[in-house]
Amino acid sequence: MLNYNIQNYSRILRMEHSDAMGAFQLGLKRLFDIVFSVIGLIVLSPIMLVFAIILFYDHGPVIFKQERVGYKGKPFTIYKFRTMRTDAEKDGIPRLENERNKYLTPFGSFLRAHHLDELPQLWNVLKGDMSFVGPRPERQYFIDQINRETDDYRFIYMMRPGITSYATVYNGYTDTMDKMLKRLEYDLDYLDNRNIFTDLGIIIKTVFSVFCGKKF
Repeated sequence: MLNYNIQNYSRILRMEHSDAMGAFQLGLKRLFDIVFSVIGLIVLSPIMLVFAIILFYDHGPVIFKQERVGYKGKPFTIYKFRTMRTDAEKDGIPRLENERNKYLTPFGSFLRAHHLDELPQLWNVLKGDMSFVGPRPERQYFIDQINRETDDYRFIYMMRPGITSYATVYNGYTDTMDKMLKRLEYDLDYLDNRNIFTDLGIIIKTVFSVFCGKKF
């Protein structure tokens, strides 16, 4: 009994986390991602084409590409419609959300407000870089900052990053370290308790929030 208590206490100190989704649910989740990313790309292609034409005449690239860290700690390229001026990070220093807002273009502001800039991530989902639901992928620059505060971020690598997440819906965009750490708490709680039904609930909540004009 003494050994059990010591081991249990040690586990609490290490803040161990495990994926609540078994192999069957993970396979079902991946199948859902493939089917609905294909449907989304087909159905939304006319709207995406219109956005691409507008951005083409806005003196800059249509698609914004950026390296993020994803599943198993592997880097991948995330795709978005460009919402900022091309000089937003010309000094090479990554900036938080509130710092980047002053670089938004008028059309980019519209896309960002309605989360339409993230439509190209359907391609990331189809490729397997991302899922519809999972922790939002972060840049290594900010991961390094989080790792100075806690060593729990490594558990995030157990999941494919997502277009939306429980943390995104309830914590919003992260513009401070406190919010980053709070988001990490939400993401780890999702890891420990997730299932197909929680994913469905998050998707419904996200769609409802977007259509209601909620800012997050």
